[in-house]
Order: sequence, then structure tokens, then C-alpha cells
Amino acid sequence: MTKQKVAIPSFKDMKKEGKKIRMVTAYDYHTAALVDQADIEMILVGDSLAMVMLGYDSTVGVTMEDMIHHIKPVVKGAPNTIIIGDMPFGSYNVSCEQAVINATRLMKEGGCDCIKLEGGLAVADKVEAIVKAGIPVIGHIGLTPQTSSQLGGFKVQGKNIEDAKRIVEEAKALEKAGAFMVVIECVPSAIGKLISGSIGIPTIGIGAGPDCDGQVLVTHDMMGMYGKFTPKFVKKYANLSEIIINAFNQYSEEVQSGSFPDEKYSFGMKEEILKKLY
Repeated sequence: MTKQKVAIPSFKDMKKEGKKIRMVTAYDYHTAALVDQADIEMILVGDSLAMVMLGYDSTVGVTMEDMIHHIKPVVKGAPNTIIIGDMPFGSYNVSCEQAVINATRLMKEGGCDCIKLEGGLAVADKVEAIVKAGIPVIGHIGLTPQTSSQLGGFKVQGKNIEDAKRIVEEAKALEKAGAFMVVIECVPSAIGKLISGSIGIPTIGIGAGPDCDGQVLVTHDMMGMYGKFTPKFVKKYANLSEIIINAFNQYSEEVQSGSFPDEKYSFGMKEEILKKLY
């Protein structure tokens, strides 16, 4: 049975009904096609591709062209899944006009269904402008990797009263600005629960506890394909790196020994034709 693509307004209904929203990342056609066969409602083409696909040390270096390049094949691979295009660092911070222009590019050139951007109060006016332009927006608060240096690095946010209050207010500001969903990253579970009960739009947790309206993980993390570091909030559902390395090594050994390719993986020809070659 073919999976049915969820309409964006229906995510609010899922929140009301207590149905969890499932989201993972994808950056290429084949991964997207696999997700499209799974019970996953949303794919985030995240700026995390900078690290897991392009080998950068952070997400800051990824460009609009990089994002569009990777969004396109994901859209082709997962026609029955909502595709989210991530706004890269510097593509929306300068002005509302810049934000609308670049969000439009992700939608028009990439083909995604909606966009995501990082920040709360500081980007609320950009969110409002993008929504008014007819583009669905997902917010992202808590730990925001693009500006992690300002937050003291990759660490849990909202552990003191001032930060906790700010994050809650940012969620409310994004809802007021017109965002239809908000990602909450790396905060205490209690903050994830509080925000989820304080706003009417769905919350998607990534290290924000079990009480968010949905969850997202980076596919390379959850599948054991990114070895530089693994955040505490990541559960590894497979260890594909080990499987792939073992397969490469088996291939290497069989080539060296001459056991691959054998007759099963080779082509024959008629003996009388072969004799004419000598």
C-alpha cells in the first residue's frame, strides 16, 4: 500500500489527537526513496549535510546552492513524504526581503514543501514575512547549531531560569509569527514538555524529551554512519558503517585471492568463436 502524503495543516490535527510525528534527514535520492517506503511523515534536508555529506566541521559553510542541489533528488525520491528545506546560515539573517527571496528559491528551485530556519525572537519578523509570501515555515529553537558559538558550543540549553523562559517565549513568538511547527533541540525534557503544552503548533524534539509532538534524528547518526561524534540524544538503530566496511574488506580479499569474479559473475562465449581469436 502506497503511503499517503500528509497535508501540512493535518500536523496540527495529529498534535490534537496525540499522534506522534516522525521525521528523519535525507540528502540524496536513494535514502529518500527508502524513507518514502517507511512510516515517516517528514524528511528534513538539513544543513547538517555540511558535516555528514560534505565533511565540513560545522554547518556554517553550507550554501544555498548546496541546499538546492541536495533538496532536488530528495524531492524526486520521496514523493509521498513532506520535504523540508533547511535555510543555511546567512541566507535569512540580513533582512526580511533576503529571507523571502531565499525561502522562495528553496521552494521554487529545490521543490520542497516547506522551509526551516533557526532562531526565535530574532527571526520572528523573517518568519512572518516568509509566511505572508505563502511559504510554510518550521522554526528551530534551543540549541541552534548555526549560532552554537554564541551559546557556548554544543551543549544543553535552558538549564537556568533565564534561558528556560527565553526558549519558551521564543516558541510562542514563532507560533505568533505563523510557523506551523517548531523543532526544539537539546533542552531538558521538562522544557520540551512545557513548550509542547504551551503552544498550539506541533513540536519536534531532538534531544528534548519524549513529550514533544514528534521526533527527528539525523539519519547518519541513527544508522551509525557518522563516526566523528554521537550526541547523547541519539539512539543507534543500526551500525551500517561496520556492515559497509566489512563488505568492502570481503570484496578486497576476494579480488586479491582471485575468487571474485567467478563463473557466476562472468560472461562466456562460444568455443568455436574463441578459437578463431588465437
